[in-house]
Amino acid sequence: MLKVESSKQWINKLSQVNDWVLLGLWMVIGGVLRFTNLDAKPPWTDEFATMVFSLGNDFRSVPLNQVISLDTLLQPLRVSGDVGIGNVVSLLLQEDNHPPLYFVLVHLWVHLWQDVGEYVDVGVVRSLPALLGILSIPGVYFLGKIAFNSRLIGQISASLMAVSPFGIFLAQEARHYTLSILFVIASLICLILTLRHLYQQSIIPLLLVFSWILVNSLGLSVHYFFVLTLISEVITLAVLIYAKYRNNFSQLSKRNIIRILAAILGTSATGLVWMLLAISHGYGNNMITWIHPLSHILYAISPPLQLLAVWVPMISLLPVESDSIPIVILSGLILLLFFIWLIPYSIRGIKKELKLNEFRLPLLILMTFIGGVIALFLIITYGVGVDLTRAARYSFTYFPAVIVLVGFSLGILWHEIKQENEQLQAKETINPLILLRKLYDKLNCNGKLAFYAVWLMGFLGAVTVLINLGYQKYYRPEQLISVIKENSSQPVLIATTHKSLVQVGEMMGIGLELKKVSNPPKPPFLKVDTPKPPFLKGDNKERENPEFLFIHQTQDNDPQSTIKLQETVNNMSKPLEVWAVNFNAEIELNNCTLDTTKYPYIDGYGYKRYICN
Repeated sequence: MLKVESSKQWINKLSQVNDWVLLGLWMVIGGVLRFTNLDAKPPWTDEFATMVFSLGNDFRSVPLNQVISLDTLLQPLRVSGDVGIGNVVSLLLQEDNHPPLYFVLVHLWVHLWQDVGEYVDVGVVRSLPALLGILSIPGVYFLGKIAFNSRLIGQISASLMAVSPFGIFLAQEARHYTLSILFVIASLICLILTLRHLYQQSIIPLLLVFSWILVNSLGLSVHYFFVLTLISEVITLAVLIYAKYRNNFSQLSKRNIIRILAAILGTSATGLVWMLLAISHGYGNNMITWIHPLSHILYAISPPLQLLAVWVPMISLLPVESDSIPIVILSGLILLLFFIWLIPYSIRGIKKELKLNEFRLPLLILMTFIGGVIALFLIITYGVGVDLTRAARYSFTYFPAVIVLVGFSLGILWHEIKQENEQLQAKETINPLILLRKLYDKLNCNGKLAFYAVWLMGFLGAVTVLINLGYQKYYRPEQLISVIKENSSQPVLIATTHKSLVQVGEMMGIGLELKKVSNPPKPPFLKVDTPKPPFLKGDNKERENPEFLFIHQTQDNDPQSTIKLQETVNNMSKPLEVWAVNFNAEIELNNCTLDTTKYPYIDGYGYKRYICN
């Protein structure tokens, strides 16, 4: 008898070891995907905000209404030894619209890896969210395991998170979303445990209450939109408590009511502090004006479609942003067929378990929570007129719950093997429709095969993001630099209008690409200095990097911007080329000719070339 028991214990221990090994494998795969080509894509405005503010520097140090050099433009990106955490916090409250916790972590992280005086390295700044993204893999494992008391569902959820294109997109942004995702996961675990105590009519532990308050407070210290997660959790609590006790509220323990209220009030106190700080400092100086109000018919119908465009790459993505139209069409068709199969398949598993008591509660929690956040998005979009659906990244507020819900639907059908439909004749298999039908039947009849198909599609989506054919960056400065380099033969002035730090970030993207052109990275084995390639090739002479001009304006098409540009160019030596980039005003330049060449469209940059002789 003792031998039998010891044998069972050994098998259980071996199973747990294999569980950790498998989880480690998902983390390795997820880590490789998140660190591949980490610094290959140019940073965009929001990432520049992370870098500058985390260093304790200020965009306002960039001079306006005067010609500046490349080094002056990039000065806020230098690591300084004279600023500390206090400078980072105070600067954020004045100039940005985010709480400071993540920026403080980046400040410490950069100083750990870089020396004072260096330009901040994009790869270093992005490596922190990439690491945090790797931690989300065991995070959803525990969320799935705790929610459904199933290691299988936890493992499937972890595997999906490892290759999620949306997860990799967020992990390769020098922003705070992967840290927020960790707090969303932790807060959902607290929600599930709390409702489990309520449904079992046991007392909620005080440690759980305090942990929930701490997690929520930290989440609000990373991103203000974490409040959408919290509001949806309150909605979920209210709905499921009512469903459980609607016939007899007297059975609801007063101690549990007090502890739930304590968790809500404790979290609200933190949120109130941040709200007062944000409002008192103007909430980032109009930093969210890019979210257009619903003033056009397209804005009225686009939010649901924009939400759908976020849900799809949470699971899979193909090269839908390729320059090749046939590839785009084929990718879209494959994705459409994939989700035509996956959605009914997942719903089948969910419906099957909703009829049982074992998994009913965690399923209802996740579904109510996800529905609550989506409802909040639409209420704010249509009711307030602020379209949150335009930014895919804001879906971090419920992303882990979607992964675990899909993981559950695949896990619950894992052992299901049915007899395939054999009515189709072999001679008809050359018909593409027959082949699709056979594949459809195989996926519906074999739970393990269905999981492999979903995971493979996720992996292909991850590769799509890494090669920049999906979730492309909003700005492509490397393309603009290529155009200027190939066509310019005279000194260059890049002029733009300025309203906020957004325009400075746009030009900084150009500036960093110029640095790459002037100082290409050396192989680690190369000891000698290599000559810098010329930026401009006119007359076979090496020329200086372009200069920059920010003309400040308070409104678009300000005539003063036109006058200021004209005065500045008149006072500069000739010959000269003026490249007006994102210039929101009329351009009238004396003795300058507009180049009518049809140059390629570039994401994020509208530009015109003027030749002044």
